Amino acid sequence: MKTTAILLAAGLVSFGARAFTTDTISVNTALLSSPEKVVVIVPDKQPEKTSFPTVYLLNGYGGDHTSWLTVRPDLGELADEYGMVMVMPDGRDSWYWDSPVQPHMQMESFITKELVPYIDANYPTLPVREKRAVTGLSMGGHGALWLAANHPDLFGNAGAMSGGVDIRPFPGRWKMAQRLGSKEEFPERWENSTVANCVPKLKEAGLNITFDCGKDDFFAAVNDNLHAALLEADVPHDYTSRPGKHTRTYWNNSILYHLLFFNEAFNK
Repeated sequence: MKTTAILLAAGLVSFGARAFTTDTISVNTALLSSPEKVVVIVPDKQPEKTSFPTVYLLNGYGGDHTSWLTVRPDLGELADEYGMVMVMPDGRDSWYWDSPVQPHMQMESFITKELVPYIDANYPTLPVREKRAVTGLSMGGHGALWLAANHPDLFGNAGAMSGGVDIRPFPGRWKMAQRLGSKEEFPERWENSTVANCVPKLKEAGLNITFDCGKDDFFAAVNDNLHAALLEADVPHDYTSRPGKHTRTYWNNSILYHLLFFNEAFNK
């Protein structure tokens, strides 16, 4: 189904000679139960640079398309600084899967088949995998690595902050059983739906990968385990374990490292 969008709101913010735009759009789709709201930040165009790489920022459980703007209210300034289009969909507590039990919760297909093409058709992006990144926090960290592992044709760069990168230790939490069915009833489905078991795909995908987690985060162990598995499989990646908990303060700091990492990858 062809995707369309209606502009709900747009802002123009000026800082000296630079002016980014922030749009909130509503994208029509049959893959979700209602049109999807998405925030898009476009950096200021310059004579020498009128098209930009794109970073998709995925929110965590309980969040929405506005969540990243509460974590980093200065995302527009960062978009200008690095020259990146930033795209923030509403994760809808989907874990960014195509749900096998909820026909109108096909978030993976929406993002990869409808949202990415729509953004590339309507915004000044560089529409190649090398110039496209995806990252996110918590549930969004799982979603970012999941999407990149399964769609390396779209994403050449991926990250996760405090990511729920192994869902199996948490079978009763965060609506995952509503999306997949219970772990007890569908154990193979749970095994096939966790980033922890995507190491072979991540190796084959040839991605630039960065992820991190606070030492006092309840996802610290699963991130440490993913790091160990990637090392054992000889998958190139950056991993940082630093002081911190599962908090907005941590993500406010972490996103700066991700944007720097992606900027260096985009400029190679």
